Amino acid sequence: MDENQENAGRGPARSGPRDSLFLLTNLSSIDGTPLGRARVRNLSASGLMADCERGVPAGLRVQFDLRGIGQVRGSVVWSRDDRIGIAFDVEIDPQLARRPISVHDSRSAIPDYLRQRRLTR
Repeated sequence: MDENQENAGRGPARSGPRDSLFLLTNLSSIDGTPLGRARVRNLSASGLMADCERGVPAGLRVQFDLRGIGQVRGSVVWSRDDRIGIAFDVEIDPQLARRPISVHDSRSAIPDYLRQRRLTR
């Protein structure tokens, strides 16, 4: 199989480096209508490719949260079965999604009612 045949099932070619990774997110339309879960497979500064629970049509405007980045908005530029490509409205730093989650102040991550308190006598 040559490269053209291999790429025939994919969406339009994207420029720029892409990171392969596995992130889960919940897609919704811009008006807040839930579209189901998505597994992000490739991420770049300008877009992503994801597997979805159900088909999401090309042309739809979507929003979702990405770990380490926050809320992202964009447009579904291609859709094939349960796989989609999204072009972001604003470029992101894809390396932020790869950073390990750490807590600088561990006390702030634990709610007051779960913290162990020292008993004073």
